[in-house]
Amino acid sequence: MTTPDTPEQAVPLLHQQICFPLYAASNLIVRSYGPLLKPLGLTYPQYLVMMLLWEKPELSVGELGEALHLDSGTLTPLLKRLESNGLVNRRRCNEDERRVLVSASEQGQALRAEAALVQQQMACRLGEDLPWLLELKTDLHKLIRLLD
Repeated sequence: MTTPDTPEQAVPLLHQQICFPLYAASNLIVRSYGPLLKPLGLTYPQYLVMMLLWEKPELSVGELGEALHLDSGTLTPLLKRLESNGLVNRRRCNEDERRVLVSASEQGQALRAEAALVQQQMACRLGEDLPWLLELKTDLHKLIRLLD
């Protein structure tokens, strides 16, 4: 590997960065979900939590954090807000009181059908060319595993 001749050459330009398009695309996707989730009263991270709880009836805070790559400092206030909005229930685990278990409430379960429409709307927005999106998803999962 060669050393740059000048300090300007030491830092690649923004358009040369691999991380910038990922960052920009992520921001744009999250922003695109905003207006679709607003009628449900959910933010994008809250929506992700609800999706996990629709898949599995009960998860620990640790399991949610691991699945979403969020730390407890980010996840706890998010769960408190969902609970205060009546969408999730939290309880201490009987076997280990240090663990907090989270489940979707009846009201939270009722949002599932409306959330399906959100997915349909996003699919329409992204267009009909699904094969490249599925390939991108596979590649992004590889990247996540590599960095995790």
